Amino acid sequence: MTLTTGQKWIVAAIVAAALALAGIGLYLSFAHVAAFAHTELRFGTLTKGRLFAIGVDIGIMVMIAVDLVMAWLKRPISWIRYPVWLLTAATVVLNAASGAPRGRAWQLMDYVAAGAHGIVPVLFITVVEVGRDSIDRIVRPDQAERDSIPLIRWVLAPIATSRIYRRMRLWGITSYPEMVRRDQELIAYEQWLTRKYDGDISKATEDERLPMTMAPYGYTVAEALAMPDQQEQAADQRAEETEQRQRDAKTRKILAEKKAEGARARAQGALDAELAQIAGETGQAQAHAQAQLNAAQRAAEVEQEAMETALVAEAKAKTAEAERLEAASRKERAALDKEAAAMEWEAAEKRKAAAEADKVAAAEARAIETQTIAEARQAAAEANRVAAETERDTAEARRAAAEADRKAAEEKAGEEAALAAIEQAKKDAAEAEEAAAEARRAAAEIERAAVEIEDAAKLSPRERAVRKVVRMAIAAGLDLEGLDGQFDQLHRRLTETVSIADIQRELAVSSTDTASKYRQEATTLLLEGYRPHC
Repeated sequence: MTLTTGQKWIVAAIVAAALALAGIGLYLSFAHVAAFAHTELRFGTLTKGRLFAIGVDIGIMVMIAVDLVMAWLKRPISWIRYPVWLLTAATVVLNAASGAPRGRAWQLMDYVAAGAHGIVPVLFITVVEVGRDSIDRIVRPDQAERDSIPLIRWVLAPIATSRIYRRMRLWGITSYPEMVRRDQELIAYEQWLTRKYDGDISKATEDERLPMTMAPYGYTVAEALAMPDQQEQAADQRAEETEQRQRDAKTRKILAEKKAEGARARAQGALDAELAQIAGETGQAQAHAQAQLNAAQRAAEVEQEAMETALVAEAKAKTAEAERLEAASRKERAALDKEAAAMEWEAAEKRKAAAEADKVAAAEARAIETQTIAEARQAAAEANRVAAETERDTAEARRAAAEADRKAAEEKAGEEAALAAIEQAKKDAAEAEEAAAEARRAAAEIERAAVEIEDAAKLSPRERAVRKVVRMAIAAGLDLEGLDGQFDQLHRRLTETVSIADIQRELAVSSTDTASKYRQEATTLLLEGYRPHC
């Protein structure tokens, strides 16, 4: 709402007049209230009495200002007016008491004087209330206005009018004609019940007496009569809402159970995947350990071969040593033979000398052996003994050399056999690798042909995956003999041939449940007669 220039000037004049009225009231009551507070209210000094009067007036003005500002901001404080009225009334009483007669009875002019003291404060409060209501109507133009009850009604029917006023204020009924219409409907309904029950309304049921019972609480006749049906409908609605809440609770419980089952399934799937991963890692570790074992075995074989080579070398060394010993023995035998020859020559010389001696002393020397001849014979016997021992040592050396030659020949034959076995093993490994390569080429060819057939048949990814599992099982050596129509046995053999981890690895499937379903569908496909062909 926009005010014109003239209206703004009028409002400014009204505000100035209200402030002038407030100043006049404060001026008139200040001296009387201050003196009365000093003398009668026992404030110690006149200054304290004046401070009391100023405090009351300032308190009134502050609360009035707050009330007007909050009404202007569309946030009125309704209760703040009551302490303002109370303090204004106290000011009026204090002003009147300050002019009360001393030592004589009250006369008419005394009452007129006491009333005159309250005219300005009451007038100021009235102006404030008018201003507050004006501000409220300006800032909240859509607010419903409360009708006033005509004065003539207060005069003619004060009791009934007070009841109407009470109900209007209690139940927020702003229309006086509406309140009158409600009273008329209630009176007419009471008259109808009186006619129905022959003047005894107590015979009416509780539902029929509801309009009279609920009228003090702001209900109309129609609202009161409709209350039982509304309450029953509300009760039915509450029952339905209760049933609906129970159904919702059951639904939420079922959903929670399903979610829990899903969570358990996901956890089981994760566990199976983890177990599959662990199994794969275990397989890899086993393969690594097997490789290490093979490497260790190969190292042992190499070491054995090295030892055998060392033994051969040692045998050769022994053979050489034996030959050396044999050569030394031959040299020794030659030396012995030479010594024996020398001794034989010496013996021959001695025999010659002895023969000469025999020629000299024929008769005497034949009967008696000289000491020289005996010594020569003893030396010859000793030489024969030494020669025999030397011959025996030579024979022993020759036997040891022959044994060493035999062992060397056996070791050489074993080495040659080992080399032949190694060559055969290498040849077998090459043939096995060639066969494996051929098998891989055949499997790749089968896989390529199967993919071409699947592409031509326009199979779905799931159908392709199931056929891939069948080809994996057949490539792994699945035995299909005697299993026509036997799902469980075929599925057991398929499970033994192809593991969940193999399916997950080959098909890049993370879920163990999906891999298990692929294997079951592969069993069904095999039972239906599917066989991959090149």
